[in-house]
Amino acid sequence: MELSFSSSNERIDHILNQLIDESGGVHHPDIIREMLLSTLKIGQEVDYPADLKLINRTLREMRYTAKVFGPYRNRKKVTIFGSARTEQHEEMYQKCVSFSRILAENGYMVITGGGPGIMQAGNEGAGSKNSFAVNIRLPFEQKPNSVMYRNPRLVTYKYFFNRKVAFVKEAAAFVVFPGGFGTLDEAMEVFTLIQTGKTSPKPLILLDDKDGYWEQFFDFVKQSLLVKGFISGEDFSLFTITSSVQEALEVIETFYRNYHSLRFIENRLVIRLNKEISDNQIATLTEEFPELIREGDQIRSCGQFPEEIDQPDLAHLPRISMLFDHHHYGLLIAFINRINTF
Repeated sequence: MELSFSSSNERIDHILNQLIDESGGVHHPDIIREMLLSTLKIGQEVDYPADLKLINRTLREMRYTAKVFGPYRNRKKVTIFGSARTEQHEEMYQKCVSFSRILAENGYMVITGGGPGIMQAGNEGAGSKNSFAVNIRLPFEQKPNSVMYRNPRLVTYKYFFNRKVAFVKEAAAFVVFPGGFGTLDEAMEVFTLIQTGKTSPKPLILLDDKDGYWEQFFDFVKQSLLVKGFISGEDFSLFTITSSVQEALEVIETFYRNYHSLRFIENRLVIRLNKEISDNQIATLTEEFPELIREGDQIRSCGQFPEEIDQPDLAHLPRISMLFDHHHYGLLIAFINRINTF
């Protein structure tokens, strides 16, 4: 029998519905039914055991990730990246401890990779009660640090791609300390996701050391990427370089001063705000950021869209919306920063 998502599957539909009913306590049964149908279709279409094991393990890891993070959905979290090889006596280790402690004191939780070095410093400063660790199984160097060992907010992954989803999906901001290939990989992933709009705009802070690790990176970006046209000038809005933990905190706090979150409904960008802005302020945004608005449209105040009914906790927030030009995600961050000045 060829299974379908869009038409009746006769007896199979009845069996799936009965299975959901018998299980009890299933949230959003329409979505779960589609997931079960997907699983059956995988069984029909994929006969290579290694592929099936990968799909199965991916689903299991993502299920557990959602279970661990779910109770803390309403608390902002900051993902901290950095070298596993940074020693406890080093300046950047102590700076990370100080920074993560300040984050916890201001109500944030911290997400690290759960290993040694900067990861341990992040968990140490925030404390185990304010920390998550998304660890990865490696044949060397990576095992849960002493702060997060047997912590209920420790998740250990087989696959890097699942781990990266947790790092990005759950974060309100990213702070990257100096590190090696792994750290650069994580930082470049975030750069790309924000630049292409595959994750919502978030502060990306490169916390520098006394030798100017990130300043040297900045020189490379200007001389080898910008000059050759591989990036545009507005992409410099994607990140902030600082050596000050206090400035790093201020960048995060300022980003959410009035901006709350956003959502795309087809090509319409809906920005949720903590407080309403005036018609004059909307006119200022229109004048200063015309590149963001598709021709023939304008920025306007609005309420909740019907498509947002799946996020009822955000219904009360004021909004502005516009048809968005998807070529300008770097400029979108500058737009959000301007909203935060009102």
